[in-house]
Amino acid sequence: MDTINEDFWSSPPWGTGEKKYRMGLKPIEIDSWLDRTPNKKLIEHKKNLFSKSYEKVVATTACSKDAQKHLGEIFGIQKTSYPDLIAELSLCIQDDLCLLESSGEQRLLAASICSPSYWDVRTKIGKPLKIIHSPVTSLEDKIGDKISKFIKQAPILKPFARQNWLIHGDTKRFHLTEEEELKTHPSDWFIRSEKETLCRFHNNYSLFTINVIFQPLKLIHEYPDQKNALIQSLNSFDEDESKYFGGINKINSVLEYLKA
Repeated sequence: MDTINEDFWSSPPWGTGEKKYRMGLKPIEIDSWLDRTPNKKLIEHKKNLFSKSYEKVVATTACSKDAQKHLGEIFGIQKTSYPDLIAELSLCIQDDLCLLESSGEQRLLAASICSPSYWDVRTKIGKPLKIIHSPVTSLEDKIGDKISKFIKQAPILKPFARQNWLIHGDTKRFHLTEEEELKTHPSDWFIRSEKETLCRFHNNYSLFTINVIFQPLKLIHEYPDQKNALIQSLNSFDEDESKYFGGINKINSVLEYLKA
């Protein structure tokens, strides 16, 4: 039997049918910022990637040492057996970690990404947020300036949270690129929700975290209001959003399933 995450379904990431790309950041208590201890399976997943594919999941710039050191002070850790401190820090929490400049170009300085959803940290490291967002044109157009301004002006050690979401054909965590066209039935697909936090923890640095959870898409039939809201959200996608989601055929398959 599939485990129902009642917290997820009581407040799904698509809300009451909101558009896909929106800020959606809400303040959270500081005690809730980094309190998600990983289970044994997730730690094994991260360590396995560090051992076999370190360069695919951990990326840093030459100027990121200071940022990593200050983040290590937040975690209470300064020593690591890995080439980069951020790898060690990512074993302390369920989330993946992205260290950003708070001002200037807001470059991605260091990251440990063990559960990517259609992106490759090696192509993003050292680049400004505007460049990182540029492949998804409507994302940058709609909220790029708002995100940039928010990060620059955010109060220190006042974390915020939001949820993102996609639909995948499996529960594999590691997707550097888009899945090929899914051949299975939507009843076998999964909602992949990414709970994200953003916190400016230092005058010069901010931390963006990504925590992935899965719920079987078929569970949505237990929640008619949430199902109708998902239909509304999917129908609001523009061409760019549809492409990033997996294409119009995938969207139509989901819609047909939801309306059946």
